Amino acid sequence: MRNSETLAGGPQLGRRSFLKASAVAGGGLALSMSIPIASRAMAQGGPAELNAFITIHPDNTITIIGKNPEIGQGIKTMLPMLIAEELDADWDSISILQGDTDAAKYGLQLAGGSFATPMNWMPMRQTGAAARAMLIQAAALRWGVDPASLRTEPNLVVDPASGRSATYGELASEAATVAVPDPATLTLKDAADFRIIGRPIGGIDSPKIVRGEPIFGVDTQLPGMIYAAYERSRVFGAKLVSANLDAAKAAPGVIDAFVVEGNGNAEELVDGVAILASNWWLANKAREKLEINWDNGEWADHSTARYAETARELMAAGEPQEVFATKGDVDGALASAAQVLEAEYHYPFLAHVPMEPMNCTALLREDGIMEMWAPSQTPQGGLQAVAGYLGVAPDKVIVHITRMGGGFGRRLTNDYMVQVAAIAKQVPGTPVQLIWSREDDVRTDFYRPAGWHKLRAGLDEAGELVSWDDHFITFDIGGGAFNPAVMSAEEFPAKYVSNLRYAQTKMRTAVPMGALRAPTSNAMAFVMQSFLDEVAHAAGKDLPTLLLQIVEGEQAEPTTMGFAGPQVGFDPGRLRAVTHKVLEMAKWGQPVADGHALGFGYYYSHQGYFAEVVEVSLSDRNQVEVHNVWTAGDVGSQIINPYGAMNQAEGAIIDGLGQALSLAVEIEGGATKQSNFHNYQLPRMPMVPQIHVEFVLSDNPPTGLGEPALPPVIPALTNALFALTGKRVRSLPIDTSLFA
Repeated sequence: MRNSETLAGGPQLGRRSFLKASAVAGGGLALSMSIPIASRAMAQGGPAELNAFITIHPDNTITIIGKNPEIGQGIKTMLPMLIAEELDADWDSISILQGDTDAAKYGLQLAGGSFATPMNWMPMRQTGAAARAMLIQAAALRWGVDPASLRTEPNLVVDPASGRSATYGELASEAATVAVPDPATLTLKDAADFRIIGRPIGGIDSPKIVRGEPIFGVDTQLPGMIYAAYERSRVFGAKLVSANLDAAKAAPGVIDAFVVEGNGNAEELVDGVAILASNWWLANKAREKLEINWDNGEWADHSTARYAETARELMAAGEPQEVFATKGDVDGALASAAQVLEAEYHYPFLAHVPMEPMNCTALLREDGIMEMWAPSQTPQGGLQAVAGYLGVAPDKVIVHITRMGGGFGRRLTNDYMVQVAAIAKQVPGTPVQLIWSREDDVRTDFYRPAGWHKLRAGLDEAGELVSWDDHFITFDIGGGAFNPAVMSAEEFPAKYVSNLRYAQTKMRTAVPMGALRAPTSNAMAFVMQSFLDEVAHAAGKDLPTLLLQIVEGEQAEPTTMGFAGPQVGFDPGRLRAVTHKVLEMAKWGQPVADGHALGFGYYYSHQGYFAEVVEVSLSDRNQVEVHNVWTAGDVGSQIINPYGAMNQAEGAIIDGLGQALSLAVEIEGGATKQSNFHNYQLPRMPMVPQIHVEFVLSDNPPTGLGEPALPPVIPALTNALFALTGKRVRSLPIDTSLFA
């Protein structure tokens, strides 16, 4: 009997999907498929071409393609686990290969938004189940028995009645000739029978990383390769007027230097000078000899201080440009409230700074193909951008996906790919590797936007929240489908307050902005959960009690179709479950050590529900010391790879603590003031607390884990500091002079 509950959990292969079997050289089976929802996204309504995910070799080994980019989130291991589970494969017999960029074969190839799990939970499993059914059919034909009488063991089809068995490798060539089953007829495993899903499995590339093997983009080596550095203006939006390149060309090891004209799109190519040399160090050093005249235009006087001053003026004026969410009578409810709270909150620009700086290798081949080796989170977008810049058809660009040394959203933007394509086209037949310096990486980012909020909340005589008002000062970043500088009209607690107004005013800027791990949520959680803690304190409650009261009696919202398939509506019951769980874990309400205090934070983002408690103290020098973080998360019915899940939750928490304690990008003279790790200090091992993670399983399809654990740790920390000191942290990063 088909597991109908599981089949309802996310995108599936349907009758319009395609599965195809073919024999491989030397014998064996290759199974191809298309993922309908992803191929629609990339092929604009047309079906995707067939693609091979599984190859079964005669020696009973199996190769599975990892289609999505790997940035350290474990997707290269996790997606093949889904296929291997339903294939009933022996995990030790499997090798995993990274697929190249190909929307027609693989559907959407993306590392971002915590989309991989919800988009692939069913299609990857159905692919494995189809191969298993074909192997059973091949064995049934060989033995002249009913396929229903056969079963499988790891890499083996077994006939219980006769005791006969055959390995997958022995059956593979025959399986390639049988009819491919309709995905709707497949029988998927019950969760109780999982052997691979739910098993802690180390990252498939981890041994290679430990051994120092060359698997990252920056490790790419090609015969005859030369190296490039790219000099841009530090002022955002500047134009190149003139450049004297003679001294740079004369520098040791330099092969050439030339001006590259931008295309007016900061996400693709800005004006600059490329320097080519026999090694990257020499190319980078030669930049110091360039004499460039830049037109900085109107942006040269922009600064963090100016933005902050303008934001204060706009908040004081009280007239927002736009009201984007409203219900009830906010002003009337505030006027009649027994108690009105007001507060202003601020958070800064943030940089991504993955350990591996931006880099890409490109070769313009003799046949006119631009071949690239790219550590990109959106390689298909990069391919399209390069093709557009070069003015060629997309099939004239080949992009090999390399492993990435982190991304956190920075590699969603492919400017470095277009840069190296612009350089490589000037030296056809010669491979070019462009590497950014750390200073390039910090100063030429697509930053998490800064923001300012003026909040008001009204309480009635019973201490109930009756009104909520937020005037949000943010930035206008121009067009585009995704704007990380805005907030949702449904930002919690919008749905549960009778009188609400969300308004915003946008400032102009040339500072490039983009998605950073848990985009938007990483800022909004700090603001909303911190102010809710203020409301709770004023009402004589703690924050978890207030949250539980706000959603008391509220029911789950209906499921809708979203980008990643069925989008399960917000469920207050899941909020309650993770809240109760983390309070139990942290022994909330019980005494803590002298000089210590606990704070609570909750947030729902990227379909994940997380509640967290932070334990803090202050050192003799008033430095914040975080001792413990307890986190309870609900990301659905199944934790696919517990190792990967723990890594993602712990890493997100450390990221969030780092953002709260020390990180800020400042703008001076239209440029980024920070330049390297000495003045943009990421979390170090000594500041990492004990992190305790537990997952609350719920009757929902599994969702992603790359992001949702980050947002609540920031307000949990700042709320803990209030509990400890009585001082409110309303601006990030935390200024410890507040506690003096």
